[in-house]
Parts: sequence; C-alpha cells; structure tokens
Amino acid sequence: MEGFGVTIFVTVQKIYYPLLCILGIPANLFTFYMICFRKCGMSDTAVVYLSCLAIVDTFYLVWVILIDLTLTFWLLQPFWHSQPWCGILGFLQYGSLYSSSWIVVVFTIERYLVLRHTTPKQQFSQTRAAKLTCAAIVVASHVVSVPLGWINVVVSVDVAVDGENVTLPRCQYRDEIYSTAIVWVTTFLSGGIPIVLVIIFNYLIGDHLCRASNLFTKEERRVMRGRSTRGMLRRTLLLLGTVSVAFVVLSLPRFVTYCILRTEYNTKHFDRNDYSIPLNVAGDLANMLQNLNSTTNFLLYCMVSGRFRQELLRVVTCKTVTGEAKSFLMHTIQVFSVSEHEATSTHNRDVYQSQTSQLKETEMCT
Repeated sequence: MEGFGVTIFVTVQKIYYPLLCILGIPANLFTFYMICFRKCGMSDTAVVYLSCLAIVDTFYLVWVILIDLTLTFWLLQPFWHSQPWCGILGFLQYGSLYSSSWIVVVFTIERYLVLRHTTPKQQFSQTRAAKLTCAAIVVASHVVSVPLGWINVVVSVDVAVDGENVTLPRCQYRDEIYSTAIVWVTTFLSGGIPIVLVIIFNYLIGDHLCRASNLFTKEERRVMRGRSTRGMLRRTLLLLGTVSVAFVVLSLPRFVTYCILRTEYNTKHFDRNDYSIPLNVAGDLANMLQNLNSTTNFLLYCMVSGRFRQELLRVVTCKTVTGEAKSFLMHTIQVFSVSEHEATSTHNRDVYQSQTSQLKETEMCT
C-alpha cells in the first residue's frame, strides 16, 4: 500500500473506533434497559442471556475499542503502556471477549435443548439457572484470561516525534514460546470453537424445526402460530439465529487472519504496522469487523423483532402516548357532561357521577 493509501487507512481507523464507542456503548446500555424493563415478547431466559450479552459487550467496547484502539490512534503515550496496566488491560480484554463469545454459544445450546428434550427443558428454561449460567461464564472467562496478563511486556522503543527520535515505553507482545502457546489457545477458545458450536447447534435447531413442522397440517400450523407461547418461541429463535449469524460472519475473518499471522509471520522482525503488506491490511479489516460485532445487537433486534420496535416507539413517544390517553379521557368526560344535562332521572345522574369519578381517578393514575 502506498503512502497516501496508508494515511487514508489510518485515518479511517482513527474515525471508525471512536465512532463505535460513541454509538455502541449507549446502544448496548439502552438495549439492556429495553430487554430487562420493557415487554419485548422474549422468553425469560432469553431476557437473561441477551441482557448479559449487552453488558459484556459494553465492557468489551470500553476495554478494547475505547481504551486500547482509540487511544492508540489518538495519543502518543496512552497510560496502559506502563506496568501494571499493560498486563491488566490484556486480562480485562480477553475476559470480556470470552464472555461475549460463550454467552452466544450457551444461549444457542440452551434453545436447542428446550426444543429437543423435555427434561432439559424443565431444567434449562428456568430464569435462575440462566442467571447462574451467565455468572459462571463471566467468572470462568476471566479466570481463563489470567495467563494473558503476561503475554505482553513493557519495553523501551525509539519513536519519531516531530522529526526527532524519542525513547518511550511500549506495551508489546512478548516473543516467547509461552506467549505464542497462550495466544493460540485463546484464538481457538474465543473464536474457533465458539464459531463451530454456533454453526452446529443452529443447524440442529433449524433441522428440528423443519422436522417438527412437517408433522402438522397447514391448518394446524396456522393455529399454532396464533398461540402466544409459540409466537414467543418463534421470536426468540429468530433473534437467536440473527445474533448467531452476525457473530459467525463478523468473527470468522478475524479468526482466519489471526491464524495466518501466528503461523506464517510469527517472528519478532515482522512489522504488524507495515500496511504495504496485504495481510496486515486484511488483519486490521478483520479486526474492524470483529469489533463491530459488539455494537450491532441493538440494530439486529430492531430489524427482526416487531415487539422490540413497538416498545422502542413507546419509549421514544411516551409523552405523546400519555397525552393522547388523557385527551381521550377528557373527551369521554365531556360526553358524559352533556348526557348529564339531558338526564331527567336522579338515578341516572348518580350512575353518571359514579362513572365520571372513576374516569377522573383513571386519568390521575395515568
């Protein structure tokens, strides 16, 4: 890549990563609120898994995109280029990455077990079990990430600043067998194995649904689609499929390019920042896709869930909806007021006054 192209590519990343933080962090937090505190037509266990996914993705955005990548492109000397932050940041980054990947995997497996077997359905579809599972995933992910605190080391590097060479500390990859082995294990635990499991269980879910639907006539399937429980299950599976496909599509390029980098170019003399090498460009583009995975859930829910869109509209237009309800009540009271003048019976007047009082109380509650 020529010098001008390198400048453009670096500029794109300098804009791209802060934009992901500006849009992604509020979107994930708002998604957590919508899923937990609004009725979006999801099952109880789906609420637990998807809300936990929104939280761990938010932490991923903070540790990886905000503190690491954004500061790398905008500051000469970020704070994490010193000890102990160099090791702590790696631990936090991979802990959130593990958590995000395996919550998607376990949620996919849980949905398959709910569909396939009766006994696991009674065990795994409980909200308490889902909460414990999510907590166990987060804790285990950070425990497994402890060795990653030592794959980087702070070294002094000569850096060109305003045409002069300045020696600055840099948090860099430790070129040792230990680091290479840990990174390879991490690559498969956070990318390779989750991708394979998600593909397998989504295929099994699709196959099971196809087989089950063939057991019923068209009329029976039409009636079943009208049931609220079936509708909730269908919406949950649609969300699951969308999140899973997005996870695979956005994570697979990163897994492939990282495996190539750690196999063919795993030497200390290889300059990862040299964008004249096509693999470095491909690796950074794959990183951009991987990081996009932590910001897209809000858009995915909006696209595939009508109930989510309805609740979002209610949240955004809450004042308008409330105003319309009050206007309707006031109009009803006025109609009863006209009827009161036309009424000649004391009994009818008492009935009217009772109804008016109830309507006013309803308005005050609204």
